[in-house]
Amino acid sequence: MAKLLIVEDDESVRTLAARALERMGHVVDVAADGAQGLTAIREARGEYDLVVSDIRMPEMDGIAMAIAAAALFPGLRIMLMTGYAEQRERAEELHGIVIDVMQKPFTLAEIRDRVGRALAGVVAA
Repeated sequence: MAKLLIVEDDESVRTLAARALERMGHVVDVAADGAQGLTAIREARGEYDLVVSDIRMPEMDGIAMAIAAAALFPGLRIMLMTGYAEQRERAEELHGIVIDVMQKPFTLAEIRDRVGRALAGVVAA
């Protein structure tokens, strides 16, 4: 299936999302913040089918990571997730970099569906 990177500072959310996506047959790497995520993206030479990242994190937030990753690997697909309205508004300004913004909290069915749509090239409304 697909090679994914989950970037999330909350260990329980990170683990839950990774397990749900692994059960779908995806290969999933994880990172605990944007700086670690950007390092993983660089080490993989941008060869992730999709990066799913929280926005609000220590060290480097998901938006800064997305901008830096897109500068290095312009074709990289990035989906952000947040529980904060103001962060969602910031992310929605990143057309051409971020393909979707998922609201937290989410169900396992929601993350599976949104990731499936992102991998298929269908941008969620």
